[in-house]
Amino acid sequence: MEFNPKNNVVKLCLQGMTLEDQGDSAGAGRLFHQAWSDATEVWEKFLAAYYVARCQKDVSDKLKWLEKTLSFALKIDDDSVRSAFPNLYLNIAQCFELLDDTEKAVEYNRMAASYQAKPSDKGPFYHGTRANLQVGDLLMPGGLSNYVADLKMNHIYFTAMMNGAGLAAALAKGETPQRVYIVEPTGSFENDPNVTDKKFPGNPTRSYRSLAPLKIIGEVNDWVKITSEELQEWKEKLAKNKGNIIN
Repeated sequence: MEFNPKNNVVKLCLQGMTLEDQGDSAGAGRLFHQAWSDATEVWEKFLAAYYVARCQKDVSDKLKWLEKTLSFALKIDDDSVRSAFPNLYLNIAQCFELLDDTEKAVEYNRMAASYQAKPSDKGPFYHGTRANLQVGDLLMPGGLSNYVADLKMNHIYFTAMMNGAGLAAALAKGETPQRVYIVEPTGSFENDPNVTDKKFPGNPTRSYRSLAPLKIIGEVNDWVKITSEELQEWKEKLAKNKGNIIN
């Protein structure tokens, strides 16, 4: 599974999330249902069902859609979807608690707890920047955020998606050439909480962060570079984003 923001179902879900942020829950719900209607692949159905579940007001309806989401997730053998299971099980458990089904609530809470917190993604991993670095150099935590002015980041961020690193390089401050490096974590790492289960179910963008340095082991040049128009759109989206970064 390759996360693609140009996928029609993904685009509808992203548009729905924007309406949610603007307080238009009804409009968001219509877009999420449209995404569900348009979904054909198992992963698209998993994604759309997750958002339809999220906008349900009735607990029984929410449970139905969460169980539908889970049924599709179980058909996908992918680490980025696997990371969604703890949150899915917890949300289902919460629904059963509200429906006074204690036995089911305990069962799903137990399943949520059974999952390892650490991601099992083996990479390869990439980091996008405008810095001119060499193989063997270390990328250290503590740099400034590309998304919030003057925010010093406690972690170093990376991704297993080359084009995602390319987007980060395009958004990086400065006028020097965009660079995408192949990196190797030197310590433990975790799913990026700014996207995992906060924006998307699981970690479809395969985005991670670490308190330990990243070692540069190579560089790539064949990622898909975004156009100047797309870059401007991203900058406008980020300027409108009022959410806080989990640092």
